[in-house]
Amino acid sequence: MSLSSASYVAAVQATIAHIVDTQAPSVAEAADLIAASLADGGVLQAFGSGHSEAASMELAGRAGGLVASNKLALRDVILYGGEPADTLADPKAERDPALARRVYDLANAEPKDVFVITSQSGGNGSIVEMARIAREHGHPLVAITSLAHSRGITSRHPSGQRLFELADVVIDNGAPHGDAVLPLPDGGTVCAVSSIANALIAQLITAEVVIRLLAKGIEPDVYLSMNVAGGDAKNVAAEERYAGRIRRIAG
Repeated sequence: MSLSSASYVAAVQATIAHIVDTQAPSVAEAADLIAASLADGGVLQAFGSGHSEAASMELAGRAGGLVASNKLALRDVILYGGEPADTLADPKAERDPALARRVYDLANAEPKDVFVITSQSGGNGSIVEMARIAREHGHPLVAITSLAHSRGITSRHPSGQRLFELADVVIDNGAPHGDAVLPLPDGGTVCAVSSIANALIAQLITAEVVIRLLAKGIEPDVYLSMNVAGGDAKNVAAEERYAGRIRRIAG
């Protein structure tokens, strides 16, 4: 593969084809779990660290998405837990398992909530710990990850486990080990694909969840863009049904 924008487009198209051609059964299984949770009054708890947090932003709190959703992030320990701002000063903070437990404790998650955890590598401490916590509390757990990357690493969690080994459903985003796809002259690579892949997976899951809820006769609460007429009023009314269980704050 050459170092060109056309080659990147081809890599993205191949990744999308992988998801569409091979991951539909896993997306369907994930949607089954999430729809069952929401139908029972549960909330979708979405967690990711680093750039994988972008997938949580696709699943929770965005226009066209499910209102019954909550984005968990490491910064919650600062925003809601009173930790000092320099708690996350270390760029490797996502490797700390203790942070995940603090984030979970602040989330007020209920047993019927479903967790979707996204991680390219699936091996950092906070990711694996959150997955372990979800399992401990009986939450259904969906993983969005790169199997090629995760199978090629050693977990940074003391247990030695990786995300895909803990989940009820695993969706492979098809990104390669290291994520970037275009070769550099020195032997490195540039231009990652996981964010695009994860966004697609998140929207496929959302579509399938809505289809299942409608089939059950349940009208799902879906966000209207706040930048269209009536958006704010509609969203506030919907969010009131999940008061104390979902957060809406920039970042």
